[in-house]
Amino acid sequence: MDIDREAILRTFLAESEEHLSAMEQALVALEARPGDEELIQLIFRVAHTLKGSSDSLGFPVIADFAHTLEDHLARIRERTTTITGGVITVLLQAVDALRQMVPAAVAGLEEMEPAHAALLKRLAQGTSAGPEDSFGPASGHDQTSARDKGPENVQTWTDRTRSIRVDIQKLDRMLNLAGEIAIALGRLRQVQEAQARREDDEGLEAQGVVDALWMELQEQILKVRMVPVGPTFRQYFRTVRDLSQAHGKLARLVIHGEDVELDTTVVEHLKDPLTHMIRNAVDHGIEPPEVRRAKGKDPCGRVTLNASHEAGSIVIQVVDDGAGLDRQRIRQRARAVGMVADPNTVPEEDLDRLIFEPGFSTAEAVTEISGRGVGMDVVRRNIDALRGSVGVTSRPGEGTTVTMRLPLTLSIIEGLGVGVGEETYVLPLETVLECLELPAEERDPDRGQGVINLRGQALPFLRLRDQFALPGPPPPRENIVVVQHEARLLGLAVDRLYGTSQTVIKPLGDLFKTLPGIAGSAILGNGRVALILDVPGIVQQRVHREEAFVAARR
Repeated sequence: MDIDREAILRTFLAESEEHLSAMEQALVALEARPGDEELIQLIFRVAHTLKGSSDSLGFPVIADFAHTLEDHLARIRERTTTITGGVITVLLQAVDALRQMVPAAVAGLEEMEPAHAALLKRLAQGTSAGPEDSFGPASGHDQTSARDKGPENVQTWTDRTRSIRVDIQKLDRMLNLAGEIAIALGRLRQVQEAQARREDDEGLEAQGVVDALWMELQEQILKVRMVPVGPTFRQYFRTVRDLSQAHGKLARLVIHGEDVELDTTVVEHLKDPLTHMIRNAVDHGIEPPEVRRAKGKDPCGRVTLNASHEAGSIVIQVVDDGAGLDRQRIRQRARAVGMVADPNTVPEEDLDRLIFEPGFSTAEAVTEISGRGVGMDVVRRNIDALRGSVGVTSRPGEGTTVTMRLPLTLSIIEGLGVGVGEETYVLPLETVLECLELPAEERDPDRGQGVINLRGQALPFLRLRDQFALPGPPPPRENIVVVQHEARLLGLAVDRLYGTSQTVIKPLGDLFKTLPGIAGSAILGNGRVALILDVPGIVQQRVHREEAFVAARR
């Protein structure tokens, strides 16, 4: 019998990562609940499973390391070793070491590095980590793993396989739908051939059956791509633990809504923003224990991750119960870098949004965690790329809440079709507030932008014809589509409104990815290509033009 060793190794890699993530989360929980026998047994079982899998696949170095780790865990299980912060730290370092050793061994590099050997010795002796120890990604140092030192094929193995586990019932339903569609298409083909001889409505009926089946199949495919956010959220137990220890603070992570599901692509793009926001919450928000005690707070701070559904979108919040934003410091920094002329006249909500600007930081000094003004800018850019929005609220002394609103999926959107000249564009429906006719007094074909009165509120607008340099004059009657990004409204003048429909997003080629104002493309029913507009990008362009104009007049 032929054995596909490569397939077995891919499974080993995926399962090892799952086991190590489970061990990591259990160790962080064990530090808070050292008497929890169930956690100890779970950690022991993971080490035992990894040892057996490595030994059966012919990786003796990993098997020996896991065996020594198992011995150390056995002493904890037998209560001959007391669970302390130092013990947990060295066990977490063992998890980091195994994360490096497993992919290296699969790639053919199973030599034990000096750092791993030193850690193995500490495990064998049963010693805990001291304050001078630094090992693994949490230490802040740049550790070079075996995969960075080996041959080129290492990278092939260490690139994590893009896969998700799918409920078998979902796959069964998709298979049934595919069969039903094949039958319906066969029926439709027969009806179309028979229509040459007779005229009736059987063809329309058959087409309707195919359309209904196709819509259900599309819905099932989208459901298969949905994964709960819980596993992603739970990765940050370790992050909060290590960061709080590194800064002499006490903090714990609380999770709500871990069963909420998101498109797997959205989840992948969410990891960097969450990392930056949690680091900021611990570094800037949570106060030292003695300060919190003096304020009457629990000495242990709390960082909360919330996920919920809201109006067809996903809302994710990062909440801390720390000191809140230092608005006086934000005002001083804004004045120092010239972002605003008089920060005292800026509303608090606009002032808070300055933390998302590139290079803006209120940190007194640059550290390994913060101070360069990059983190929150990365958050905003990543959320914009997901067609989402991000905002912040804060109350002095009570904490800060960063709220992200994201689409359920990146594959399909509800879009509003608009026409400009011979071209068709699609606006994501979640950004559209309303449509109205452009007032007659503003229909100057020589002006590409202007301001109209929207129920007593000044609404700036621009013509998409001028935005994309399309030829020809605008028609006698134009429409304004009012769109919103964060708290800013903008009107887009278009020639025609085509109505709403579901739109499948097609990515742009590498040559067109950097086009300003364009987020993707879609194939229309007539076979033509429509461009999907990047509303946040267009709004930001308009804001930057206004700021440059104001700065030039000073």
